[in-house]
Amino acid sequence: MKMYQQRKAGKWKLGVVLLLLGIGGLTACRENAINDLSPADSPVYITNYDRSVNFSQYKTFSLPDSVIIESNDSYSMTQSDVSTRFVTNVANALTAKGFRRVSRGENADLGVAIIRVNNQYTGVASNPYSYYSNYWGGGFGGFGGYGYSPYYPSYYTYQVTDQYWEIQIVDLKNRPATGTGTTQTQLNVVYDATIRGTDITDQQAVDTAVMAIFNQSPYLKATE
Repeated sequence: MKMYQQRKAGKWKLGVVLLLLGIGGLTACRENAINDLSPADSPVYITNYDRSVNFSQYKTFSLPDSVIIESNDSYSMTQSDVSTRFVTNVANALTAKGFRRVSRGENADLGVAIIRVNNQYTGVASNPYSYYSNYWGGGFGGFGGYGYSPYYPSYYTYQVTDQYWEIQIVDLKNRPATGTGTTQTQLNVVYDATIRGTDITDQQAVDTAVMAIFNQSPYLKATE
């Protein structure tokens, strides 16, 4: 199983989709690096955390029973066998690291969200062959006289789908004072993990992913 770890300090706004940069560099060590990967080897686990944070200051965490579905900046909640397994495993992993889960509505030091990202982007690009459409049927020598004149539009549309799982942990203990009016309070994301590659569609894949993520995050613990 291949696991990659990236550490990065800083503050991020909760809900922002982190772009996966430089993934090509991970597979450039050998030719056709991903061709021979089995389904068990293809997931990529990326963990990020704020290195200025001492996690031992946190004792409790809040984790909803549902998974957040993020789709092009819209959000909803869902419960399924896979999402329930995710919630249970993440809660157990954090408990094993010394944190205590609190009930909904109680004050917590950390807020934990499990997010299923399912974004679709549609774009428009120019068609480089549209310029030559007259050549094949017109007066430039091509197939003139045969009445063959295919039409190439000057642009075309395309759609890109980006799907992955994400675990975000935010600092609730040291949250800024609540803003007034329309000002929104920004929370510091102290930990973030993303799961890319082969999609997680069964409970065994959830077990493998959560175990891999927390195994490569030894700093994430309530006591030193």
